[in-house]
Amino acid sequence: QVQLVESGGGLVQAGGSLRLSCAASGRTFSSYAMGWFRQAPGKEREFVAAISWSGSSTYYADSVKGRFTISRDNAKNTVYLQMNSLKPEDTAVYYCAARWRGIGYIQDEYDYWGQGTQVTVSS
Repeated sequence: QVQLVESGGGLVQAGGSLRLSCAASGRTFSSYAMGWFRQAPGKEREFVAAISWSGSSTYYADSVKGRFTISRDNAKNTVYLQMNSLKPEDTAVYYCAARWRGIGYIQDEYDYWGQGTQVTVSS
């Protein structure tokens, strides 16, 4: 069992930056690939970024490539999402998730989810 708690969301102006954190419980955190997803009002939840269990592989949605960076610290049981050059269209609730299989972007293949943290980007 893995429990995930996101933090770091908030209100930021367009062009600004935020860093999201996702703290995981459980001793097997380093065995899981991790992902970030987001859901904007009135839209379906979508993939943002993923990282392998070791951190050696990462994968990004085209909409955030070059602006967002996913990383992890297995010693701290934490995964991060550094978000730069934020745009109003990045406004959403951001969720982290854990995946027992390898790195991936399909939501249904993730096993555990956090409760989400709100990110609002003003224009």
